[in-house]
Amino acid sequence: MVPTSAQTPILKVNKMKKYFQQQSAYFGKTGNWLRAVDGVSFSIQAGETLGLVGESGCGKTTVGRTVIGLYQPTAGWVAYKGVNLARAKPSERLVYRRQMQMIFQDPYASLNPRMTVGDIIMEPLLIHHPGMGKNERMERVNELLNMVGLNPEHANRYPHEFSGGQRQRIGIARALAVEPELIVCDEPVSAVDVSIQAQIINMLEELQEELNLTYLIIAHDLAMVKHISDRVAVMYLGKIVELVDSEVLYHNPLHPYSRALLSAVPIADPDVERQRKRILLEGDLPSPVNPPPGCYFHTRCNRVLPICHEQEPELRELEKGHFVACHNV
Repeated sequence: MVPTSAQTPILKVNKMKKYFQQQSAYFGKTGNWLRAVDGVSFSIQAGETLGLVGESGCGKTTVGRTVIGLYQPTAGWVAYKGVNLARAKPSERLVYRRQMQMIFQDPYASLNPRMTVGDIIMEPLLIHHPGMGKNERMERVNELLNMVGLNPEHANRYPHEFSGGQRQRIGIARALAVEPELIVCDEPVSAVDVSIQAQIINMLEELQEELNLTYLIIAHDLAMVKHISDRVAVMYLGKIVELVDSEVLYHNPLHPYSRALLSAVPIADPDVERQRKRILLEGDLPSPVNPPPGCYFHTRCNRVLPICHEQEPELRELEKGHFVACHNV
């Protein structure tokens, strides 16, 4: 159940930007800036799951890494439980960072191959709970391994001894070690076998119910996002173009880009699938170093207006809880 909007959101992102300065192989840093995230705003209520979708290169992962503190925003701010993290004291910021954890996309690259599984899961405890005794830490590691469907005996093994799905479970156990309240899941199942993906998603849902977790799910699998998310934000070239409840988006998408994305999602009913019309986008995603003027999507849109070439649309609420950035809605 999604909490009411009257509550203070556990996470609020306001006009957040993240630019990266381009570098040349011969001349070092150049004057060009890559606009990975270009003015993103959203909020998440406690216990809610927000899905963040869009094609590769749109800035989804950069949003998650900036929210979690791996990147510092170029502009705008991130507030956790009403506290602007950029203005918080270092001691307070450490507490908030403990309550915000991340599950990374690649379970092969995110685990140190020279550490045992027990040491990997125990590391956050050593950082955030230095006074915890060794036996207590081991009990916590065994508890976490059981929680994600692994055996306590696995604590003495190394990451290379596990499959991709098992490694992702280890990454989830590490994220849960310090009892976070908000978890950013960056493509949590894209690097594991299809047969294991449903198990990971079901486990995340069970953990959310059991531990009262809040999720920001970053993904490109729209069918998975529909299954697990309460609301969905659609990103295009560093901007959010539509934000609405999951069911509403999948039944009534308003932005042309959202419609194109959803038209590519396969439907199990073959009769419905044959009658459905696929919306094909022409051209490639523009460069985030030199985005087009006006609406970023106008170079690929089949409903473009003259104003789209000149004026950037604002993300506005057209219906209750349904936000769209488009001149032609």
